[in-house]
Amino acid sequence: MMDGPAIAILAAGGGKRFGGDKLDAPVAGRPLGRHALGSALALDAGRLAIVVGDNAPAFARSAADEGLAELIANPSADEGLASSVALAAQWAGDAGSDALLLLLADMPLVSSETLRRLVEAVSPGCPAAARHADDKAGIPACFPSDYFDALQALQGDRGAAALLRQAERTSIIDVPARELADIDTPADLERLATLMPGER
Repeated sequence: MMDGPAIAILAAGGGKRFGGDKLDAPVAGRPLGRHALGSALALDAGRLAIVVGDNAPAFARSAADEGLAELIANPSADEGLASSVALAAQWAGDAGSDALLLLLADMPLVSSETLRRLVEAVSPGCPAAARHADDKAGIPACFPSDYFDALQALQGDRGAAALLRQAERTSIIDVPARELADIDTPADLERLATLMPGER
């Protein structure tokens, strides 16, 4: 286990399939993005940032105003997810962090326990990631600092999963399937609301 991970919540997507303002849509009494934030805050890591695009969602601005998280502005968000990952890795490196935990703001069911297990499983040269339905490693994932340069070199919409597939060693964590549900459309949000009435 490494000490002092940085945590970055990726929230710079435009939410086009949702129709806009996805991360501020209410679910279980909170804006969608606030659920991932809550799980991240439970780790009490000390360094927490939300990567946002040109129009930062209200949940992220509120978190910054409350002193809960830093905002990392991504002016190139329309170039794909990799640009947000690269900025997060640069931020973590500049902060001298041992590791970087990445999670998506539109995955509200990821638990703090899952995030904690990922942090505990990471080690030099060996990232830790959630096992997805296709048996492949994916987000949320935690990368040791020796991966920061590679994360900053990512391009397009491939994101960190591309590095996980190429890694010689990865600690893959089994996670309840429901935790890996992400929200792309209003129908996804409606289904999710039935799974988490009043949660968090």
